[in-house]
Amino acid sequence: MMTNQGNRITQGQFSFLPDLTDAQITKQLEYALQNGWAVGIEYTDDPHPRNTYWEMHGNPMFDLKDPAGILTEINACRKTFPNHYVRVTAFDSTRGVESPRMSYLVNRPAREAGFNVVREERGGRSVGYTIHSYATDKPEGERN
Repeated sequence: MMTNQGNRITQGQFSFLPDLTDAQITKQLEYALQNGWAVGIEYTDDPHPRNTYWEMHGNPMFDLKDPAGILTEINACRKTFPNHYVRVTAFDSTRGVESPRMSYLVNRPAREAGFNVVREERGGRSVGYTIHSYATDKPEGERN
């Protein structure tokens, strides 16, 4: 049985594991590069599950052979946005479209805001639920 220790945000691969070390991230980057996938670095302060369009940190990195360059960019993003979520996404373009093959978090804010489930009474005795991100209670730039 998997449990979410500490109620951490779970997005992408490895979400239920402890944070990856730089050595473990390098191994994942090596795997992506061996498969010919392009790697992109993204960040956000609103990790709502439907917020799929995060901000790009630089351009996607095509045709790289050394994961050290990508790790340098990851660390630059972490330093610039220490209170944001940072994720690495590897894309496969072999079929002519950019399909994500791998996505995982490499940085989290020290304090994760979390979510609230809001119950909504609807017509016909129907009940609906929505997810509200506590991060959006404050304007962008003041979150976390």
